[in-house]
Amino acid sequence: MDPETRDIRNKAFWRELSEILAETLELLKEAGKKWGIDPKAFESASDIESVRTKDEAAENHVVCRAAGAYVGLVEDWVKGREGLPFEAASVGGEGVDIEEAFEVIQWYQYFIAAKVARAVRGRMEEEEEKDDELASDSDGSAKIALIAMDRSIGAWAVILHHNSLYAESVLEIISFLDRLRQAVEETFPSARSFIRPGFNRIDLNG
Repeated sequence: MDPETRDIRNKAFWRELSEILAETLELLKEAGKKWGIDPKAFESASDIESVRTKDEAAENHVVCRAAGAYVGLVEDWVKGREGLPFEAASVGGEGVDIEEAFEVIQWYQYFIAAKVARAVRGRMEEEEEKDDELASDSDGSAKIALIAMDRSIGAWAVILHHNSLYAESVLEIISFLDRLRQAVEETFPSARSFIRPGFNRIDLNG
């Protein structure tokens, strides 16, 4: 293919892309008419304001704020220990080393906050719509967040046992994460027992 033809800055490329987009939008409009969907219904100012209000309410929920604070705790802990050596020593019978434990912590650092926020947002939708499916989504998200917290606490415990130098700061983080875990369990009392087909086979690392 000619290099100019492949150049995304080429006017012909953008013109063709615009034409394709226009055709696609027309198809969407026709499909909307056929199935009784009004695209404008999703664009009203009241709907947008409603979404914004719910998002703000979710962000200000105590468990969401705490989950966000945990993200900051991890970032501060890492910054305060940049350059310090992490020996690849194994802890416990499973042979979990310090590097693996730290990877687990970083993997779930933002994951927990995202799933807690989704659970809270889902609960709000559930209470408004009285929809059992939404209830399942909120409990499912909360359960995944709790499992992530369980694994993160275990990973922090590996670091705790690895070196007494980190004991005080790590214990503070573990304590904070445990309180967050309890708060989520209280907010979503059915989360731990929630079962969805195939749920228990979900790989949180994938």
